[in-house]
Amino acid sequence: MAEEEDEAGFDEDLDEGAGGTDGSHGKRKRLFSKELRCMMYGFGDDQSPYTESVDILEDLVIEFVTEMTHKAMSIGRQGRVQVEDIVFLIRKDPRKFARVKDLLTMNEELKRARKAFDEANYGS
Repeated sequence: MAEEEDEAGFDEDLDEGAGGTDGSHGKRKRLFSKELRCMMYGFGDDQSPYTESVDILEDLVIEFVTEMTHKAMSIGRQGRVQVEDIVFLIRKDPRKFARVKDLLTMNEELKRARKAFDEANYGS
């Protein structure tokens, strides 16, 4: 009996504190659930992971992106986020820095390939 009361109280504590700063945890639309489920599966989780796990991971992703965006807006040109600002913020994390550099390089290669493809198809 005492265990049931403790468990119920624990669940209530989680529900109250799970809202984060905006208090709309359960009400807000999940933006990345599908992608996170696929990524979790790709990294060795079950094909359909627990919803709670996906929700926690999504909260962490959104928190990270929000913090990085606020930091990026405070450096460089005030109120604007530029690629250089993000690179500056992650410069001390070798893994993130290398990944961003790879993605930026790939983006440039794709732009050049699209441009060459368009010129070949439509002539210039």
